[in-house]
Amino acid sequence: MQDQKEVVDALLKPETYPQNGGKIELIQTHISFVFLTKKYVYKVKKAVNFGFLDFSTLEKRCAFCEKELELNRRLCPQIYLEVVPINKSSKIKIKGPGETVEYALKMKRLPQERIMTVLLKKNKVDKKTIDKIAEIVAEFHSKAQTNSEISQFGSLKIIKTNWDENFAQTTKYIDQTIPQADFQFVQTKINDFMVRNKVLFEIRIVEKRIRDCHGDLHSGNIFITEKICIFDAIEFNDRFRYSDVAADVAFLAMDLDFQQRPDLANHFIERYLTYSKDQQLPELLPFYKCYRAYVRGKVISFRLDDQNINAQEKVSAIIEAKAYFKLAAEYAKNL
Repeated sequence: MQDQKEVVDALLKPETYPQNGGKIELIQTHISFVFLTKKYVYKVKKAVNFGFLDFSTLEKRCAFCEKELELNRRLCPQIYLEVVPINKSSKIKIKGPGETVEYALKMKRLPQERIMTVLLKKNKVDKKTIDKIAEIVAEFHSKAQTNSEISQFGSLKIIKTNWDENFAQTTKYIDQTIPQADFQFVQTKINDFMVRNKVLFEIRIVEKRIRDCHGDLHSGNIFITEKICIFDAIEFNDRFRYSDVAADVAFLAMDLDFQQRPDLANHFIERYLTYSKDQQLPELLPFYKCYRAYVRGKVISFRLDDQNINAQEKVSAIIEAKAYFKLAAEYAKNL
């Protein structure tokens, strides 16, 4: 990460970019540095290894940039442009001379005020827009790749692995972002549901409902302009993207619930069911909503261990993670 600090400092300067970048804004997630310039966005992967995600070497970061480009062109071909090298000689410059010290994914910049999360806060997302999103998602799922390898990711063995990993990775946050009682309650309800519904999970595989999905389908990854653009599909771990289509649907529905818009969540589910004809989806939604809320709580909890995040941001992370874990516990009551 120390080597990356030099790159990050350079990317905050307009002269590092091929075109004059104008004022540079940096947004951080737990796995990325995202630099907003006047016309473009440059995304650099943090040199981290969380086990389920490994960006620890330059070669791996390059490969995952390329994979992210390929995957996201499925839904946003006009936004995802290219992978660019960041080179160092006397100074650091994108596509400059010298040794390649980092890579970035270059994207067209869209107006931040058109991100769905922002529009939801302003009450500017209507049911017509939700209907269109449902149609796009249903069509995407119908065309998404599936095969015998992908189908195995719908098996109870792998689904249980995902959940066991969630529980293992959140034990350190018990009574920090998730109460002990909620941790045990969710764990018990989830394990019981999987035992009781073995046949249902098998039917989903037979009916080819396990696909190469988006994996991170929430309002923060949707631009609503003249065209709706669903971006930032997961590239770093096939296991999180190869899933039941219900897991994708549940993510956005959970997100809308979290933002106090259960009306839009229910409309999204209703319209998706109409477009997809997926009759079993309602039986699985509480399970996958719980999964999505729990993962969000876990991922936000990771910020507490990120040295790039200041004390105030960590306080905010605790509040947000607690809210997601509370929602996960609510969904678990319906299992």
